[in-house]
Amino acid sequence: MVKIVEIEARLFLRDRLNSLFAVLFPSLLLLGLGAIPGLREPLPEFGGLRFIDSYLSSLVVFTLGFIGLQRVPTVVAAYREKGVLRRLATTPVHPARLLAGQMVVNFVAAILSVLLVMVVGHVVFDVDLPHHPLGLACAVLLGGAGTFALGLVIAALAPNARAAGGWATAVFMLLMFLGGVYLPRFLLPSAVNAIGSYAPPGVEALQQAWLGSAPDWRHLAIMGIVGLVAGTVAARTFRWE
Repeated sequence: MVKIVEIEARLFLRDRLNSLFAVLFPSLLLLGLGAIPGLREPLPEFGGLRFIDSYLSSLVVFTLGFIGLQRVPTVVAAYREKGVLRRLATTPVHPARLLAGQMVVNFVAAILSVLLVMVVGHVVFDVDLPHHPLGLACAVLLGGAGTFALGLVIAALAPNARAAGGWATAVFMLLMFLGGVYLPRFLLPSAVNAIGSYAPPGVEALQQAWLGSAPDWRHLAIMGIVGLVAGTVAARTFRWE
């Protein structure tokens, strides 16, 4: 298993453009937004916080969503389409180990990207570090698990890599809208905000933990259930060939 993770990590790094984008883009976006003076001023719409303070949780949503819904489904579907999984099935190495290696490498990349956003925000713009680190860790873990599980469902059902990419993009755009990536959440209808609070990657839980309170256990529980259900569906419908 360790060897598979090592190989998957090398393949991840070899795809330099997508790998760098996945890890660095959220921090680069924060730097770009922070360069706008008006976004560094306290605003009543954000409860007296600056836009960049409030937007950090949406950047975490983007990170988990991009890696879990853009990279994982297309890579796994490409493995099936190219016969990698079929060939592995004839060896002592079960294809499930390759999928596990994919998940480990990509989740580690997501964690590194989140940590980089935290460091850049704190060092460059004096954004507070998460006030509830344990809550943030739980939100990232459960929100990421739900998002990655949805990515595996797409990988399981998509007939080829092109279809996987198209389906993943549609789900990605929906979750980014619900997570306040495209529009600030105060501009969204209350019903949309409520759905976004429970949908992975869980922007409300992330924001609560970042700003100082423990995440609502109901948000964490729903994301955990989504991850469990989606993971079960992916496992039951996944085709190795």
